[in-house]
Amino acid sequence: MPVWTLYGLKRGVATNPWPEGREETQAGVEGMPRFHPERCKQGCRICADVCLPGAIRIIENARGERLTLDYGKCVVCQMCTQFCPDGAMEKSQDWAFAVSKRADLIWDEALMSLPAQALTQKIHAAFGRSLHIRHVDAGSCNGCESELQALNNPYYNLHRLGIFFTPSPRFADLLLATGPVTYAMKEALLETYNAMPEPRWVMAMGTCAVSGGAVGGGYACGRGIEEFLPVDVYVPGCPPNPAAMIQALLLLLNRTQQRVKGGRLAD
Repeated sequence: MPVWTLYGLKRGVATNPWPEGREETQAGVEGMPRFHPERCKQGCRICADVCLPGAIRIIENARGERLTLDYGKCVVCQMCTQFCPDGAMEKSQDWAFAVSKRADLIWDEALMSLPAQALTQKIHAAFGRSLHIRHVDAGSCNGCESELQALNNPYYNLHRLGIFFTPSPRFADLLLATGPVTYAMKEALLETYNAMPEPRWVMAMGTCAVSGGAVGGGYACGRGIEEFLPVDVYVPGCPPNPAAMIQALLLLLNRTQQRVKGGRLAD
């Protein structure tokens, strides 16, 4: 008997039961910074000044200046939490940020409640409880790919959820794209999408795919997948961790509820 078989029998089941039992598999892992606008002081621009990708901006409205936060541009560098003098930007373990509408990643000052939102029933009718994914690296730094590889290890074991990666776009239901879409990869991305049968769906995985990230709009790339293809699910993070990726895939399959709306994560 191979030594690895003996080792596996000795260790027992290594797969985390999440999402069954709602156990938070990423406890202790830093997530998106949590925004507390009531703590902001008038005229303070420190967090906006240190935000490299421009996720934090100062905008003008009828009541004067206010801060806005776009989680779709956040690379989770935690610079804002380090430099904010008043605790308005706070470290958190908020990692489940997958949304079906890009606008839900932008802080909405007027939103006071967070009703759960699910994707349309037609997705569930089309896929049932299984999903086949074709992944395309459209110019990523390989950070997202590193996390994607973990989905098939014994701990996350994506196959237990009926979700599989496929090498051919002709057998794929979902195009999972990473990177800001470099111009060298634009045609490959579009050809992959066009080769997929209907119904087909697109997921923008990682901040670069959602908005272009820190390099979006440069001389060699666009500002994310949305410039070239219709996106059904957005997953910010630099990179998003494997549990966030699983939450996004289950959201697409209508097997879990969206936890973010108006830039606010439900507790």
